[in-house]
Amino acid sequence: MNRILPALLLALLVLSTPLQAARQGMKAIEPRIYAPALEMTDMDGEPQKLADLRGKVVIVNFWATWCPPCRAELPSMNRAWKKLDHDRFAMLAVNVGEDEDTIFAFMGDYPIDFPVWLDQSGKAAREWPLRGLPTTYIIDKQGRIAYRAIGGREWDDDKLLQKIRALAEE
Repeated sequence: MNRILPALLLALLVLSTPLQAARQGMKAIEPRIYAPALEMTDMDGEPQKLADLRGKVVIVNFWATWCPPCRAELPSMNRAWKKLDHDRFAMLAVNVGEDEDTIFAFMGDYPIDFPVWLDQSGKAAREWPLRGLPTTYIIDKQGRIAYRAIGGREWDDDKLLQKIRALAEE
C-alpha cells in the first residue's frame, strides 16, 4: 500500500496538469524558409506588409473569433506583447475570413493591444502552411520562419518568450 500511494499521487498530478502545459513548445523549422508575403489592411483600413517589419522578430498569429482555442490564447498573447521590447519585436493577429465589425465587437470582450490585420478573403491563410486555427509563426529578423505553433499556447510563458527573445540576438 505504501508503494502505491506515491504512484497514485504522481498520476493525479500528471492528470491534473492542464493539457495546455503539455503543448507549450514550438516546432523549430529547419532549415528556415522565408515567410510568404503578407499584404493586407489593418483594422483602420491602412495597408500593411510583413516585409516592412524586416529587422524585427515577428510573431504572426492566425486566428478567428469563432475559434475557442484562439479566444483562450489571446489574453496571454496580449500579456506577452506587454513584456516584449517593441523596438525589436512585432506581434500581429491575422484574422482569417471575418469583417471589421465582427472583430471590433469581439475585441470588446477580448482586448487586443497589438495590430490586427484582416485576411478577409483567406488568401494569406491559403498561402501560409496553416493546419488549423490558431497557428502562430515566429519570424526571425531576416524574414524566415524560425518556429511554428499549432493550437493554443500561453504566450506569456517565460520559456516561450526566452526562445523568442533569443532570435533577436542572432
